[in-house]
Amino acid sequence: PYDGRFTFARIRFPMTEDAWGDVKWAHDYPRAERHFMEILNTITTLHPTMGGGTVLELSDPDLFRYPFAYLCEPGFWAPSEEDVVALRAYLQKGGFLIVDDFPPQQWYNFEQVMRRVLPGASPVRLDPAHPIFDSFYHLELAELQQGGYYARGQFLGYFEDDDPTKRLMVIANFGQDMGELWEWSDEGIMPIDMSNLAYKLGINYLVYSMTH
Repeated sequence: PYDGRFTFARIRFPMTEDAWGDVKWAHDYPRAERHFMEILNTITTLHPTMGGGTVLELSDPDLFRYPFAYLCEPGFWAPSEEDVVALRAYLQKGGFLIVDDFPPQQWYNFEQVMRRVLPGASPVRLDPAHPIFDSFYHLELAELQQGGYYARGQFLGYFEDDDPTKRLMVIANFGQDMGELWEWSDEGIMPIDMSNLAYKLGINYLVYSMTH
């Protein structure tokens, strides 16, 4: 239940017809957010809601209580028109969206959806000087790209008024799977260096979103 503390918000969305076999929006849930909140509670003074987070649809008015939202597997994202309008309002009013678990082949669907959400806006490849990479930890973009989960990762953004000098509203971890690294960080399956980078990146995203 909402109590005013920072809570990780995951987006539940209608899926495309080819999304058979599992629930795409729930990949890495809830272990990823449980582990991320543990790290966040230890490293920062935010004191977040522990034990996971909340799951919301884009059209749920309660989404506006959560300034930071996470969406994964965008290749299977099939939002309704109501969802599109709600997400546009959320972003324009200060919300921040992370798009993660993003294999390269999922780009086409994501781009088509974002054209509906932000008509006329274009994704911008973030450069090493963007403040999101220096908002808490100083992160080298080259190191992050080498840690790409699927391919050589890229970080793409959508900006307020389609202006790269203004607030970053959406960041897409293209060729990345930050949530997977969070989920399995306690099992010894993933390289420690990659898991550490994923946590640092997530903290930077959160600090940037809460201060912009």
